[in-house]
Amino acid sequence: MSSTETPDLKKHLAQLLAEALGVVAPEMAAATIELERPKQAQHGDYACNLAMQLAKPLRRSPREIAQALLESLPASRYVARTQIAGAGFINFFLDPSVKRQTVKRILREGDDHGRSTLGQGRKVQVEFVSANPTGPLHVGHGRGAAFGASLANVLEAAGYAVAREYYVNDAGRQMDILALSTWLRYLELNGIDLPFPPNAYQGAYVRAMAREIHEAHGDRYVHPALAVLHQMPSAEAEPEAHLDALIANAKRLLAQDYWYLHDLVLTEQLGDCRHDLLEFGVTFDAWFSEKSLADNGLIERALGLLEQRGHLYQQNGALWFRSTRFGDEKDRVVRRENGAYTYFAADIAYHLNKYERGFDRIINVWGADHHGYVARVKGALDALGLDPDRLTVSLVQFAVLYRGGKKLSMSTRSGEFVTLRELRREVGNDAARFFYVLRKSDQHLDFDLDLAKSQSTDNPVYYIQYAHARICSVLEQWGGDPARLPEADIGALTGAHETALLERLQEYPEVTENAARELSPHLVAYYLKDLAGDLHSYYNAEHFLVPEERLRLARLALIRATQQVLRNGLSLLGVSCPEKM
Repeated sequence: MSSTETPDLKKHLAQLLAEALGVVAPEMAAATIELERPKQAQHGDYACNLAMQLAKPLRRSPREIAQALLESLPASRYVARTQIAGAGFINFFLDPSVKRQTVKRILREGDDHGRSTLGQGRKVQVEFVSANPTGPLHVGHGRGAAFGASLANVLEAAGYAVAREYYVNDAGRQMDILALSTWLRYLELNGIDLPFPPNAYQGAYVRAMAREIHEAHGDRYVHPALAVLHQMPSAEAEPEAHLDALIANAKRLLAQDYWYLHDLVLTEQLGDCRHDLLEFGVTFDAWFSEKSLADNGLIERALGLLEQRGHLYQQNGALWFRSTRFGDEKDRVVRRENGAYTYFAADIAYHLNKYERGFDRIINVWGADHHGYVARVKGALDALGLDPDRLTVSLVQFAVLYRGGKKLSMSTRSGEFVTLRELRREVGNDAARFFYVLRKSDQHLDFDLDLAKSQSTDNPVYYIQYAHARICSVLEQWGGDPARLPEADIGALTGAHETALLERLQEYPEVTENAARELSPHLVAYYLKDLAGDLHSYYNAEHFLVPEERLRLARLALIRATQQVLRNGLSLLGVSCPEKM
């Protein structure tokens, strides 16, 4: 390491403490040493509770242990002083020159600043969105998309090899309902008068697909109303059975043409979903077909493995998984009496396939309504002899929209819902991406449309982008060569606002690592708000283009480093960095 480079200070301090511990209590050398940034500046730059951890096993007071550790602490040119606080916390105060070196490090690393080797190249799969392709993506899907994409970016920045995947539910009842809904609307266009089931898909997009089929194929798929309604249960008394009977009749009457219609509506809706997500800045490395699990024999194989291990049994003509052995409240059907596999059977096969693809860690981003499903899937993995701890499920709560202080309602089948596309058109991609990740994923999110559109400091994304634009404006007014800034004499930065900004910049690599460890991209969003606040305070308090060249270049180097960190952080969240606002 050259004399101009600063080590990873957190690791450096931990190493100093480890060496001191080897002197004070060598028998406790394996103790975990954790350092955190204190919430209050008077408590230093880092704090450690090691002495408090050791009090019980060493049978000594924490403050006495802390004192002994500090007396044995090796000298470091990066530490200005230490302090024992409270019950026995050890606080570290860094040398001011260390903080100033942060600017040079940021300018040197550029777009790579904040990236780390935490993941050591381990393979991680992040599966997210995975919405049924039965209609346009709605605002609930949007939150899962923004969270999943940002999480994948954060993990990649932390040194993981990330694979982004969308699980396409292209088999099963929901796709049948969509195909039926479209066919019934097509029959309407051909003068076949039928009652449209209220539990079928109602949206305008269904009528649009029916019109396309009618324009392309005329009356090719027309069948009389009596045949369509043959042997129907009551729609009022048995609405779901009525729907299933309509699907069965459609398959019988249309024969192979049914699968043409099924695949047509699937392709139409999946294409719309892909395009919507692409416009939202969300891309995937793989789109995995649920249908392929049955077609390729993967479901049959997974169930065969469970049967070999004694975890399946027959009852009432159905095949059951003994999920109560693995903590579930009841056993689960994997193959119905009619021979059809359940969704759960497909999920078992899909997760077995994920494990066999060699991922070190698998992260599923699911809606919060799937919370009860987590233990069931992990139980199946355990039953297959796989390590269930390799699977992590991040639950995403629903996003509730407000306009003018009033809550907006939505329902997928009725078509009365706000689509992701409509939201993006109203507030813009940047506001949508940022607002979606502004809360921890498992917390409810109230999305204020009016705030997201406002150009005020109350709007967090505007506030952050405005900080970036302000820096661009100053650098443009300066008109000098940015290549000079890494060589600026940072020792000129001694003011309170400058110190605050330097300390904030120093935190960024830790923030990105913590966001990766905790699967919490909202930590990056919080940090960017704080960084923007420090920049605005500095901007309002000081002039940057001062006559004295040494101070001018130092201040410009500081705000240029701030600009870089704003860019890097916003890119992780999929938010743009406008140069003018």
